[in-house]
Amino acid sequence: MFRRSTCAALVALVSAALLAAAVPARASAAAPPVEGWAGADGGTVTGGAGADTASVWTVRTRAELKEALANHGDPTAPKVIRVAGAVAGAEAEDGSGRLLGEQDYAPGYDLGRYMSCFGPDGTTWSDTRYDYCKQQRTLRQTGSNNEKAQIQLTVPSNTTVEGVPGTGARLLGVFVTVNTGTNIVVRDLRLEAPVDHFTTWSPDDGDSGNWNARFDAMTVITGSRVLVAHCTFTDGRYPDREAPVGFHGKPVQRHDGLLDIEDGSDYLTVADSRFTDHDKALLIGSGDGRGDRDRGHLKVTFARNWFQDIVQRSPRVRFGQVHSYNNYFTGAAPEYALGIGLESAIVSERNVFAYDRGADPAVAVANYGGTRFRDTGSWFAGRRVDLNAVAAAEAPGEFSTDTGWDPATVPGYHHRTLPTARSIEQYVRHQAGPRPPGRQ
Repeated sequence: MFRRSTCAALVALVSAALLAAAVPARASAAAPPVEGWAGADGGTVTGGAGADTASVWTVRTRAELKEALANHGDPTAPKVIRVAGAVAGAEAEDGSGRLLGEQDYAPGYDLGRYMSCFGPDGTTWSDTRYDYCKQQRTLRQTGSNNEKAQIQLTVPSNTTVEGVPGTGARLLGVFVTVNTGTNIVVRDLRLEAPVDHFTTWSPDDGDSGNWNARFDAMTVITGSRVLVAHCTFTDGRYPDREAPVGFHGKPVQRHDGLLDIEDGSDYLTVADSRFTDHDKALLIGSGDGRGDRDRGHLKVTFARNWFQDIVQRSPRVRFGQVHSYNNYFTGAAPEYALGIGLESAIVSERNVFAYDRGADPAVAVANYGGTRFRDTGSWFAGRRVDLNAVAAAEAPGEFSTDTGWDPATVPGYHHRTLPTARSIEQYVRHQAGPRPPGRQ
């Protein structure tokens, strides 16, 4: 009894301190430092703090959200956008509330016809296989572009987007993008990934081909100083396992990533959030050939997040200096959790891998051309695990736990770690995701 109550008290005290550090105070000049990379190297994240009254918005529809992001024609001025209830990316702009679908974006497009143009084995597309194939190819392309134009909303600099407590604040099928923006806070929201109605079949992707969707729940492109806290990212109502079956018995994958960070983005912290029921969750760096853009950037922190039933990419990293600590991994054993890619430098610290019984520790780490990785103090199935050995076994050449950087030596890098697997589990289960009224 003494041990349990002591542990609970410790978690409560540490939780309060971590909550204060993870999310900037809304109206205080003495706000605590921002945790992780988002507040390091002399920077900070304040979002829309200091916005004048006219730049504090409460939005309930896509049209209102779009108007708030434009902020009276001054989009980069400080602004706070409060989401109340459900905002749907596919909501028609005529005020009817109707949700747009495949036939709105590309009348006449048909998935079955599109697939038939690859032939029964799905290996080769031909415009002349059937008389409708060229038309279907064009419809798929124009439909995808029309859907993107509808669902994509870009968050400019100096913005806070936050959920209104107690309203079930959520973005449904909105393709949230940060494109060169800086000083942005996204918090206390549920983000349901968009359904790509025009996903592409790629016969040469993998051993037998793969479906590739286009849209993420959130993408950061050349963005900086971004804090994502207390959010839930999910496929929600439209999991890929319920999608139509395509070639080789594979579901027609309709989702891409939950949160992708690309093209020289820098100084991001993702904390106290939940990623659930998805395949490819988090991608840091978009390709091995993008070193000219990404090398020296992609500094990202993942702290105390809950990865539940995620198949892969929690995260998958190229080039970046990524710190992953006190994260909690549950559900069915994935293909892999942490993906070590080309020139990446991942520091993993006190993560808890609590997958369903029978999982092999090898699923915690996969090596995709990386040679630098260091883990300290993590647990797998309730026991300490040597993830360094797992990573080294798959390394393409000489492997080192010297990642070339250390959070303890980065100026202004603030972080605290919970000490035990039990305290991490308790904290994450109670704190990850949008907070209820009274806990902001």
